[in-house]
Amino acid sequence: MVNENEVLLHALMMGVFITFIYDMFRIFRRVIPHRDFFVSLEDLCFWIYCGGEVFLLMYHESNGTLRWFAVLGALTGMMLYRKLVSPWFVKYVAMFIKKGMEIITGTLRWICSPLIILRKKAGIRAGRLKAGTGCLLRRIGRILKNKLTYFLKVLKITVKTK
Repeated sequence: MVNENEVLLHALMMGVFITFIYDMFRIFRRVIPHRDFFVSLEDLCFWIYCGGEVFLLMYHESNGTLRWFAVLGALTGMMLYRKLVSPWFVKYVAMFIKKGMEIITGTLRWICSPLIILRKKAGIRAGRLKAGTGCLLRRIGRILKNKLTYFLKVLKITVKTK
């Protein structure tokens, strides 16, 4: 049999861990919003997982007997994490991920803009080309080279001024 203090400490840590995992779901929901059905499905899977974790903790720590101080310890760990860490963690991690995704999509949009313009000029729709678009790849390469050269010049100017 394990000491009651160790069981209480493990229950506190389990409460913090469970709330941390749920915060990961909350961050995911903020970054990629989805329908109520999928939110409910995620919650169902999460709570089944949590039930298994609680069962394993009780099984290993106290031979399967339910200890109410362990349950209260897990609830205390959840509440402490939820009040002290969770609000800032969810807010700033979600904001960081959203900004990162905006930067990546903006960069990809900037890189692909010559392709989109040339596709529209060439009349490419549903895999069909207009006549006279044989040098399309050369034009795309030239536009990309010009954009990258301009970007490098601007970068050098900003580095020199600092």
